[in-house]
Amino acid sequence: MTSTPGRSIWLNQLLREGYCILPSALPAATLRTLDQDLAPAFAAVPLGHGDFYGYRTQRFGSLLRRSPAAAELALQPLVLDLARTILGPACDRIQLNVAQAIAIHPGEIEQFPHRDHDLWAGVKGEHEYLLNVIWPLTDFTAENGATRIYPGTHRQHIADPDQLGAPIIAECSPGDAICFLGSTIHGAGPNHTQAVRRAVIIGYSLGWLKPYENLWLAYPPHVARTFSPELAELAGYSQHRPNLGNYEGQCPSVLLSDRPSEHLRARDALRPDQAETVRAFADARREKR
Repeated sequence: MTSTPGRSIWLNQLLREGYCILPSALPAATLRTLDQDLAPAFAAVPLGHGDFYGYRTQRFGSLLRRSPAAAELALQPLVLDLARTILGPACDRIQLNVAQAIAIHPGEIEQFPHRDHDLWAGVKGEHEYLLNVIWPLTDFTAENGATRIYPGTHRQHIADPDQLGAPIIAECSPGDAICFLGSTIHGAGPNHTQAVRRAVIIGYSLGWLKPYENLWLAYPPHVARTFSPELAELAGYSQHRPNLGNYEGQCPSVLLSDRPSEHLRARDALRPDQAETVRAFADARREKR
């Protein structure tokens, strides 16, 4: 894999602090276009219901079908490079975990500080489960609910929010990208202003995990056919070796062809080491026939 310029600086900060903020990762105009495309949904989606999601916060997903500009966020080269580097040791390929828009309205309180990898019940600490990236659609300030991140908590055991030190306030602007590990404690800040704070979160997780967002309902084949091959792969139209996520024994990308066959031949999708072991076993048994 070819690394992107500046990668080592941001990778080192991510591993050391649990977060980094990439300045001007995309043109601000791209985020303005995305914000405009999402305006009808922001105008229609009701406020949330729950102490975690918030009672003064809107959330909605399926962003890749709501705006073509969302693909530019999901495929940003440096972000993808960081995600694949951090998650790659524990998976064959990465996937989208979420593509969600969030609007924090005036009067919303601080969100409960949390780790996003607690979505899954697996043992923590041996590897990362996900990398999340928040893309502001409006300026993030301390007053309007900018994300609060607790540096170093990806390496700490925190049993109670009272044990946390002071957070950094991720103040930044549209075009910047707030990256943080799934093991890093964070939470949205309270909105003390009279304006809405809007953002998009794009998350990448291990390819063998059940994702937060049901990708195949968000992007059924007739939608995913409009995606580039790389975006379709991230959106769930790929197998994770060995044989995970298959459709009728084949890669689900077969559903993106113009005329997918109704009857498919099941094909192995194994890692090279597995294929070699299985082939040696099968060859030995065939020789005995």
